[in-house]
Amino acid sequence: MEDCIFCKITTKEIPSTIVYENDKVIAFEDAHPVAPVHTLVVPKKHIANMMELTDEDMEYIVAIHKAIQEVAKIKGVDKTGFRVITNYGEDGGQTVMHLHYHVIGGEHLGPKIR
Repeated sequence: MEDCIFCKITTKEIPSTIVYENDKVIAFEDAHPVAPVHTLVVPKKHIANMMELTDEDMEYIVAIHKAIQEVAKIKGVDKTGFRVITNYGEDGGQTVMHLHYHVIGGEHLGPKIR
């Protein structure tokens, strides 16, 4: 897609801090992190959102999940825990219309136990 910012990041037209990459996905630091670890994992194929996934796209979902595991190891949250989020649609908070997953961690994200 011509004006998709994430497509431009996957083709390196726009610079980003790349954490992990293979032939199917790219993972890069979020420009507006909400936690010490906030990395986005994006398929290199333009897929607008999770509702547009097809059976043929399932290889990207597998690649995304493997990339999430690698990102967690690289960022050092594989043992302590992290959160994975994908947003869908306006009400779901999706602001970039390219399927992407947030890997968030590096601090306690659950309820505070007293």
